[in-house]
Amino acid sequence: MAVLTAAVAALAVSGASSASGASDASAGGRGTPSYASVTGRADFVLPYHQDDDVRSFSFDAVAAPYSRPLPGIPTGLPTDARGTVRISHYSAARDVTYTAEGRVDCLVTGPRSATLTAVITEVGPGGPLDIGRRLGFSVYDGGKDGKNRSGDRVGFSWNGVNLLPGGATAPEDAPVGTCMAPAPYAPVTKGGYTVVHAELPPPARP
Repeated sequence: MAVLTAAVAALAVSGASSASGASDASAGGRGTPSYASVTGRADFVLPYHQDDDVRSFSFDAVAAPYSRPLPGIPTGLPTDARGTVRISHYSAARDVTYTAEGRVDCLVTGPRSATLTAVITEVGPGGPLDIGRRLGFSVYDGGKDGKNRSGDRVGFSWNGVNLLPGGATAPEDAPVGTCMAPAPYAPVTKGGYTVVHAELPPPARP
């Protein structure tokens, strides 16, 4: 489980560059974003893991309301989204970088904040994540541009979220539903994220 925490604690989300452009579009020429989005890459530290590892997430996600029909919900959901998440975790003890990639399926935002989920589609050599597993992420955009954006924060739904300061007991992971994630508890140390907030759209007509 220690390897699991290390290997997956760095995730980078990339991919939908066209999605990023869509998120900057304005509604009705009023300067209001048509779609919510989360973009950027950053390293972060965990509260109870003081080591030389480098953990990072990269996000390129944009809202795509009512684009994923579900059983019993043919219209899909207002929180449907698309894009890519990439996870990267360099283990100093093993001198190995573990990576994984996921497909974004849900995104919801508030001012300077976002919650998104992604289903793992690729895992690098030695990576312990399971393909097909959904993971949750949260982002706080502190709005500090520059080389170090320490005002930004991230959170994630597996292992480290239990914040166990010590001991040998393995934390328990719960299943993650769409758009489920903890508060962004891990401070960013390098890089940063940009959250573009947009209100959820009106209900879809059946």
